[in-house]
Amino acid sequence: MEENNIEIESHPWEPFVPANARVLVMGTFPPQPKRWAMDFYYPNRTNDFWPMMGLIFFGDREALRLPGTKDFDVVAIKRLLNEKGIALNDTGRRVRRLMGNASDKFLEIVEPVPLYDVLALMPLCKAVATTGEKAAGVIAEITSTPLPKMGEHVIATDGLDIWRMPSTSRAFPMKLEAKAEYYARLFRSVGIL
Repeated sequence: MEENNIEIESHPWEPFVPANARVLVMGTFPPQPKRWAMDFYYPNRTNDFWPMMGLIFFGDREALRLPGTKDFDVVAIKRLLNEKGIALNDTGRRVRRLMGNASDKFLEIVEPVPLYDVLALMPLCKAVATTGEKAAGVIAEITSTPLPKMGEHVIATDGLDIWRMPSTSRAFPMKLEAKAEYYARLFRSVGIL
């Protein structure tokens, strides 16, 4: 299939911006709706993001699931994000899935997020963290900064602290506990853990 014939998808959600947001966590783009367990960021049941957040903030990887199910508790998730000041958005505003899946390797960013417009909604936010290499590359390009090594950060000329975190996809070969250690370091650096 020629690239020009591949459907361009627009991001399904507005940025999630708590009033007290101190960090903006950014993935690349959501999976296809058939993979969603909820209508919110990191919706795939097999993604490590919400189990990792449960482990970091509650000491329990199942803390953000609806009891007795594999579904996520979006009410508890939003409560946590609002309490801690964690904003969410993705680096792709419009994309093409070159292979029809959620793999970043086959995702073409047609239009990146207007990062500084999103950050303007968050006066307390001084840090952006990307969940994976492709998202990190998009933010590095937008901010004209070098691509940080995984788990490290760079400071943009405007003082924005840009972190590159491990991917929370199960396809990324790292144990949940190790991913949680990286993210806990980020959250400690912005004063929310």
